[in-house]
Parts: sequence; structure tokens; C-alpha cells
Amino acid sequence: MKKTLYSLVLNDEVVREVDALAHRMGTNRSNLINQILAEYVNYTTPEQRINEVLSAIEQLMAPSRELVPFFSPNSYSMSLKSSLEYKYRPTVKYEVELYRGAGESIGELTVLFRTQSMALIQGMTDFFRLWKQIEDAHLQPLTGAKIDYALYEGKFVRSIAAPDKDCSTQELASALSDYITLFDKLLKGYLADRYSPHEIEGAYCSYLNNASLYI
Repeated sequence: MKKTLYSLVLNDEVVREVDALAHRMGTNRSNLINQILAEYVNYTTPEQRINEVLSAIEQLMAPSRELVPFFSPNSYSMSLKSSLEYKYRPTVKYEVELYRGAGESIGELTVLFRTQSMALIQGMTDFFRLWKQIEDAHLQPLTGAKIDYALYEGKFVRSIAAPDKDCSTQELASALSDYITLFDKLLKGYLADRYSPHEIEGAYCSYLNNASLYI
């Protein structure tokens, strides 16, 4: 959303109170005033939308025993931590970042992991490549959306495609929560040798068939 510089004449005491509130909320004066005015005229800003979506994901994930959400209000990202079913119980962290601007991508999902085990690194690398192949074969032809993938040392990144239809905050939060839950479940199952590549593909196709929103 385009932003323009405006000059406002404000009472000094009001500005002090605004600055104090902005500090407590972890934002700045301009963002807080913009938010207050948007609420007054009943307009949802991109920043509010992001905050509401991430807050909804936190609420949806809170009861889960598999994924522990961490979200700070007035930010554009959140993280979820999960423990792998592997010796020493290494953890994997999912970071969800949403963008303010509109486009083919509304954000990105980053999967972070740290381990010294070459076997685990290879297993996760194989899963990430398998996941991309499955989505290339089944999601891309279905939506036509351009999804970017990147694999680095200890990190896998996937862009989040703009929803294929208009959706509410809750619908988008549910779609992101369902996607991450599925990814985490199949990753763990693959590393524990419970799921073969064919079974991973079958579970993903079942997810697509039941999804109300494609991202």
C-alpha cells in the first residue's frame, strides 16, 4: 500500500501519549497513528491484516503438541518449533513471513534446522527435493501459481502463493496452519521411515482434494 508524507499539527501531550503507547506495542508513532485512523474509519490496513492472520495461526496451533507457536504482536512474521522423531530429538523451526504488498506471492515459509548428523541432513534434503517435485506435479498445474523454492545449508525456503480466491483472515490462517501441519507430519514420517515417497505423494494429493484454499 502506497504511503505519503503528511504534516499534522498535534498537541504535545497527545504526541507523548502516542509515543508511549507505540513503545509498549513495539511499533512507532507513524504506524500507530495510521492504525488508529484506519480503525476509526473502519479500514483494515495490510499491517492489521498480517497481524490478524498470524495471531489466528497462533491460536489455531496453540493446542497442538507437535508445533509450538511463537508470535509477537505488530510484527510481520512468526515461528513454530517442532521436535523431530530422531535420536537426540533435534528441532526444526518454521518461520512464516507475510508481505504488506500485493503480488503473486504473499510471503514465504522458511524451514530451519541445525544438526551435525550427515544422515539427517541428507534425509531432510531428500525430503525437500521430493516436496518440490510433488508440488510441481500436482499444485502448479492446478493453480498456475508461480512458487519459488530455495535450498541452503540448514534452510529450505518456499514462497507462499497468493490465495486462488478471495478469503477471510480466518480462512487464510487455517490454510497456512493446515499446510505447515501437513508438511511437519510428513517430514517426520519420512525421516522415521514410516512414509515412502509414494505415500508422501498420496497424502499430499489427499490434502489438495480436501483443501478449500490453495497457497
